[in-house]
Amino acid sequence: MARPQGERLEPLTEQWQRGLAVVAHPDDLEFGAAAAVARWTGQGKQLVYCLVTSGEAGIDGMSPERTRPLREEEQRVAAGLVGVTEVEFLGLPDGVLEYGVPLRRAIAEAVRRHRPEVVITNNFRDTWDGVYALNQADHIATGRATLDAVRDAGNRWVFPEQLTGGVQAWNGVRQVWAAGSPLARHAVDVTATFDRGLASLRAHGAYLSGLGDGGFDPAEFLEGLARPAGTRLGVRYGAAFEVFHLDLS
Repeated sequence: MARPQGERLEPLTEQWQRGLAVVAHPDDLEFGAAAAVARWTGQGKQLVYCLVTSGEAGIDGMSPERTRPLREEEQRVAAGLVGVTEVEFLGLPDGVLEYGVPLRRAIAEAVRRHRPEVVITNNFRDTWDGVYALNQADHIATGRATLDAVRDAGNRWVFPEQLTGGVQAWNGVRQVWAAGSPLARHAVDVTATFDRGLASLRAHGAYLSGLGDGGFDPAEFLEGLARPAGTRLGVRYGAAFEVFHLDLS
């Protein structure tokens, strides 16, 4: 499917209070969505980060045992910089996530506990640009499972063993937003919070130092995403999302 590159982006709804961000790895939210999170926490909205893995396979020169606590700590710092104080890790294995019932079950349980109105996840299309820049398998599995887990969470006959200790089925999610999707048709103005999003990405210092030849420039990368999205939204900087509606009735 072709990328809607030239289309004007529509503003995201901001008539909500509780959000849950479910992504595969530490740093996934910081590669484009963190500035939007900073905008929303600045409005008094409550957001929780749920990381499916701890990114323990993400640093080539460091063993998973050493990487796991380091990346978890970097994620907590990064989240705090955009106003998120609750960060949880589901502990699934990095690099080998598979779409299926176990992943849906883990995410549905988080949705039921946190009871969000909006769920944010990562791009789960096959590519980042709609053409050839291949997405990563964990992102694809997590995003697709999140979309289905949101619906699972609302059905009391699906994963009924979770409905104990006050946890109930939750069908209050109105929309799921996939950040950075090549099919994005909505966006939010992050001009005022771009610098906070940049600081949040820079907080992943150990991970970023191992990218490529070590010359990765976070500011250049994020501006390369935010400027085109902003142009299509009619502002300086934007963050783009593909919107999946569950509020059709």
